[in-house]
Amino acid sequence: MSNIKESKSTLIADDDFKYVVLCQKGYVEAFSELVERHQKKMLNIAYRMLGDYDDACDVTQEAFVAAYKSIKKFKAEAKFSTWLYRIVINHAKNRLKQQKSLRSHENIMDEAGKGKKDRAACFSSTAGEQPDVQMMQKEREAKVQMCIEKLDDEYKEVLALRDIQGFSYEEICAILKIPEGTVKSRLSRARGALKDCLVKVIGDL
Repeated sequence: MSNIKESKSTLIADDDFKYVVLCQKGYVEAFSELVERHQKKMLNIAYRMLGDYDDACDVTQEAFVAAYKSIKKFKAEAKFSTWLYRIVINHAKNRLKQQKSLRSHENIMDEAGKGKKDRAACFSSTAGEQPDVQMMQKEREAKVQMCIEKLDDEYKEVLALRDIQGFSYEEICAILKIPEGTVKSRLSRARGALKDCLVKVIGDL
Protein backbone atom coordinates (compact mmCIF):
# COMPACT_ATOMS: atom_id res chain seq x y z
CA MET A 1 0.00 0.00 0.00
CA SER A 2 3.01 2.32 0.33
CA ASN A 3 3.12 2.69 -3.46
CA ILE A 4 -0.43 4.01 -3.41
CA LYS A 5 0.46 6.72 -0.89
CA GLU A 6 3.44 7.79 -2.96
CA SER A 7 1.33 8.00 -6.13
CA LYS A 8 -1.28 10.24 -4.52
CA SER A 9 1.18 13.12 -4.22
CA THR A 10 1.54 13.48 -8.00
CA LEU A 11 -1.78 12.23 -9.38
CA ILE A 12 -5.40 13.28 -9.02
CA ALA A 13 -6.64 11.15 -6.16
CA ASP A 14 -10.22 10.75 -4.97
CA ASP A 15 -12.22 8.20 -3.00
CA ASP A 16 -11.88 5.72 -5.87
CA PHE A 17 -8.12 6.01 -6.23
CA LYS A 18 -6.98 3.17 -3.98
CA TYR A 19 -9.39 0.74 -5.64
CA VAL A 20 -8.22 1.80 -9.10
CA VAL A 21 -4.60 1.17 -8.14
CA LEU A 22 -5.43 -2.22 -6.61
CA CYS A 23 -7.37 -3.14 -9.75
CA GLN A 24 -4.41 -2.13 -11.91
CA LYS A 25 -2.31 -4.50 -9.80
CA GLY A 26 -4.64 -7.40 -10.59
CA TYR A 27 -7.06 -7.39 -7.65
CA VAL A 28 -10.37 -8.10 -9.37
CA GLU A 29 -12.34 -7.58 -6.14
CA ALA A 30 -11.33 -3.93 -6.18
CA PHE A 31 -13.21 -3.41 -9.43
CA SER A 32 -16.35 -4.85 -7.82
CA GLU A 33 -16.17 -1.99 -5.33
CA LEU A 34 -15.95 0.53 -8.17
CA VAL A 35 -18.98 -1.07 -9.83
CA GLU A 36 -20.93 -0.85 -6.57
CA ARG A 37 -20.04 2.83 -6.19
CA HIS A 38 -20.98 3.98 -9.68
CA GLN A 39 -23.47 1.57 -11.24
CA LYS A 40 -26.65 3.38 -10.20
CA LYS A 41 -25.56 6.78 -11.52
CA MET A 42 -24.23 5.24 -14.73
CA LEU A 43 -27.49 3.36 -15.24
CA ASN A 44 -29.52 6.50 -14.75
CA ILE A 45 -27.40 8.46 -17.22
CA ALA A 46 -27.73 5.68 -19.80
CA TYR A 47 -31.48 5.43 -19.20
CA ARG A 48 -32.04 9.14 -19.70
CA MET A 49 -30.13 9.07 -22.96
CA LEU A 50 -31.69 5.86 -24.31
CA GLY A 51 -35.17 5.88 -22.82
CA ASP A 52 -35.22 2.12 -22.37
CA TYR A 53 -34.28 0.30 -19.17
CA ASP A 54 -33.04 -2.86 -20.86
CA ASP A 55 -30.86 -0.93 -23.30
CA ALA A 56 -29.54 1.14 -20.39
CA CYS A 57 -28.59 -2.05 -18.52
CA ASP A 58 -26.79 -3.40 -21.58
CA VAL A 59 -24.90 -0.17 -22.18
CA THR A 60 -23.91 0.17 -18.52
CA GLN A 61 -22.55 -3.36 -18.46
CA GLU A 62 -20.69 -2.77 -21.72
CA ALA A 63 -19.20 0.40 -20.26
CA PHE A 64 -17.97 -1.42 -17.15
CA VAL A 65 -16.43 -4.18 -19.27
CA ALA A 66 -14.67 -1.56 -21.40
CA ALA A 67 -13.46 0.26 -18.29
CA TYR A 68 -12.11 -2.95 -16.77
CA LYS A 69 -10.25 -3.87 -19.95
CA SER A 70 -8.61 -0.46 -20.21
CA ILE A 71 -8.18 0.43 -16.54
CA LYS A 72 -4.42 -0.13 -16.68
CA LYS A 73 -4.28 2.77 -19.15
CA PHE A 74 -6.01 5.10 -16.67
CA LYS A 75 -3.38 7.66 -15.65
CA ALA A 76 -5.35 9.56 -12.98
CA GLU A 77 -4.99 12.80 -14.92
CA ALA A 78 -8.69 13.27 -14.12
CA LYS A 79 -11.01 11.77 -11.53
CA PHE A 80 -11.84 8.12 -12.13
CA SER A 81 -15.56 8.93 -12.13
CA THR A 82 -15.03 11.50 -14.90
CA TRP A 83 -13.25 8.88 -17.00
CA LEU A 84 -15.93 6.27 -16.24
CA TYR A 85 -18.94 8.47 -17.02
CA ARG A 86 -17.34 9.50 -20.30
CA ILE A 87 -17.20 5.82 -21.24
CA VAL A 88 -20.88 5.16 -20.49
CA ILE A 89 -21.94 8.29 -22.39
CA ASN A 90 -19.89 7.23 -25.41
CA HIS A 91 -21.43 3.75 -25.32
CA ALA A 92 -24.92 5.26 -25.02
CA LYS A 93 -24.25 7.51 -28.01
CA ASN A 94 -23.04 4.52 -30.02
CA ARG A 95 -26.22 2.62 -29.11
CA LEU A 96 -28.32 5.59 -30.24
CA LYS A 97 -26.51 5.59 -33.59
CA GLN A 98 -27.20 1.87 -33.97
CA GLN A 99 -30.86 2.40 -33.18
CA LYS A 100 -31.18 5.21 -35.71
CA SER A 101 -29.51 3.06 -38.34
CA LEU A 102 -31.94 0.20 -37.69
CA ARG A 103 -34.93 2.51 -37.75
CA SER A 104 -33.98 3.76 -41.16
CA HIS A 105 -34.65 0.23 -42.49
CA GLU A 106 -37.77 -0.66 -40.54
CA ASN A 107 -40.92 0.87 -39.09
CA ILE A 108 -40.50 2.68 -35.79
CA MET A 109 -41.82 0.63 -32.88
CA ASP A 110 -45.17 1.59 -31.44
CA GLU A 111 -44.39 3.95 -28.55
CA ALA A 112 -47.06 2.32 -26.40
CA GLY A 113 -45.19 -0.97 -26.52
CA LYS A 114 -41.72 0.29 -25.65
CA GLY A 115 -39.99 -0.65 -22.43
CA LYS A 116 -42.56 -3.24 -21.29
CA LYS A 117 -40.24 -6.26 -21.10
CA ASP A 118 -39.77 -8.27 -17.96
CA ARG A 119 -37.08 -6.18 -16.31
CA ALA A 120 -34.59 -8.27 -14.39
CA ALA A 121 -32.01 -6.43 -12.31
CA CYS A 122 -28.92 -5.84 -14.43
CA PHE A 123 -26.46 -6.16 -11.53
CA SER A 124 -26.59 -8.93 -8.98
CA SER A 125 -25.48 -6.58 -6.20
CA THR A 126 -28.59 -4.44 -6.72
CA ALA A 127 -31.17 -7.17 -7.30
CA GLY A 128 -34.66 -5.78 -6.95
CA GLU A 129 -33.61 -2.15 -7.37
CA GLN A 130 -34.85 0.08 -10.15
CA PRO A 131 -33.37 3.44 -11.22
CA ASP A 132 -34.58 6.34 -9.10
CA VAL A 133 -36.59 7.42 -12.16
CA GLN A 134 -38.98 4.52 -11.39
CA MET A 135 -39.98 6.19 -8.13
CA MET A 136 -41.56 9.18 -9.89
CA GLN A 137 -45.15 9.33 -11.00
CA LYS A 138 -45.27 7.00 -13.97
CA GLU A 139 -47.54 8.95 -16.24
CA ARG A 140 -45.72 12.27 -15.91
CA GLU A 141 -42.34 10.57 -16.04
CA ALA A 142 -43.22 8.80 -19.26
CA LYS A 143 -44.09 12.14 -20.86
CA VAL A 144 -40.89 13.78 -19.59
CA GLN A 145 -38.80 10.91 -20.92
CA MET A 146 -40.64 10.99 -24.23
CA CYS A 147 -39.71 14.66 -24.60
CA ILE A 148 -36.08 13.98 -23.63
CA GLU A 149 -35.90 11.29 -26.32
CA LYS A 150 -36.92 13.87 -28.91
CA LEU A 151 -33.85 16.01 -28.12
CA ASP A 152 -30.64 15.87 -30.12
CA ASP A 153 -28.04 13.57 -28.57
CA GLU A 154 -25.77 16.44 -27.55
CA TYR A 155 -28.67 18.03 -25.66
CA LYS A 156 -29.65 14.78 -23.96
CA GLU A 157 -26.22 14.30 -22.45
CA VAL A 158 -25.86 17.79 -20.95
CA LEU A 159 -29.42 17.68 -19.61
CA ALA A 160 -28.84 14.27 -18.03
CA LEU A 161 -25.55 15.33 -16.47
CA ARG A 162 -26.59 18.77 -15.20
CA ASP A 163 -30.30 18.79 -14.44
CA ILE A 164 -30.82 15.13 -13.59
CA GLN A 165 -27.53 14.00 -12.06
CA GLY A 166 -26.45 17.39 -10.73
CA PHE A 167 -22.89 17.52 -12.05
CA SER A 168 -21.12 20.88 -11.92
CA TYR A 169 -20.26 22.71 -15.14
CA GLU A 170 -16.60 21.93 -14.49
CA GLU A 171 -17.34 18.21 -14.18
CA ILE A 172 -19.45 18.20 -17.33
CA CYS A 173 -16.68 19.97 -19.26
CA ALA A 174 -14.26 17.25 -18.11
CA ILE A 175 -16.63 14.39 -18.94
CA LEU A 176 -17.63 15.65 -22.39
CA LYS A 177 -14.35 17.40 -23.20
CA ILE A 178 -16.07 20.58 -24.35
CA PRO A 179 -15.73 24.22 -23.17
CA GLU A 180 -17.99 25.60 -20.46
CA GLY A 181 -19.58 28.02 -22.90
CA THR A 182 -20.62 25.11 -25.11
CA VAL A 183 -22.07 23.26 -22.12
CA LYS A 184 -24.14 26.27 -21.09
CA SER A 185 -25.30 26.93 -24.65
CA ARG A 186 -26.39 23.33 -25.19
CA LEU A 187 -28.05 23.20 -21.79
CA SER A 188 -30.03 26.37 -22.47
CA ARG A 189 -31.24 25.02 -25.79
CA ALA A 190 -32.01 21.61 -24.27
CA ARG A 191 -34.08 23.18 -21.49
CA GLY A 192 -35.95 25.34 -23.96
CA ALA A 193 -36.75 22.45 -26.27
CA LEU A 194 -37.77 20.24 -23.34
CA LYS A 195 -40.08 22.91 -21.93
CA ASP A 196 -41.73 23.47 -25.31
CA CYS A 197 -42.37 19.74 -25.66
CA LEU A 198 -43.70 19.38 -22.10
CA VAL A 199 -46.11 22.30 -22.56
CA LYS A 200 -47.55 20.46 -25.56
CA VAL A 201 -47.99 17.11 -23.83
CA ILE A 202 -48.64 18.17 -20.23
CA GLY A 203 -49.82 21.77 -20.36
CA ASP A 204 -48.54 24.91 -18.67
CA LEU A 205 -45.59 24.20 -16.38
